[in-house]
Amino acid sequence: MKKDSPDEFYKRLKEELLRTSSWPSDYLYKFIVPTDPEKIKAIQLIFDNTGAVIESRQSSKGKYTSLSVTVNLKDPDAVISNYKEVAKVEGVISL
Repeated sequence: MKKDSPDEFYKRLKEELLRTSSWPSDYLYKFIVPTDPEKIKAIQLIFDNTGAVIESRQSSKGKYTSLSVTVNLKDPDAVISNYKEVAKVEGVISL
């Protein structure tokens, strides 16, 4: 199966968000991060001063940390902008 390019993925995501939500709206991000304080801090800084609520939970062996970030955003472009910033943090999986 052919994997979409990031641009195609973000285009589809924007269309879906416009169709299914009214904006501004709360959006829930879910990320899996290697348990590394620097990587976790980098993600937290992306959402700093946004009013985001960030919950974290380590995996049973402590190798990974899941981050759930709920934040009120003005439009789908803001959602996508945050995904692009988080993608710069090495080893992060966006769910």
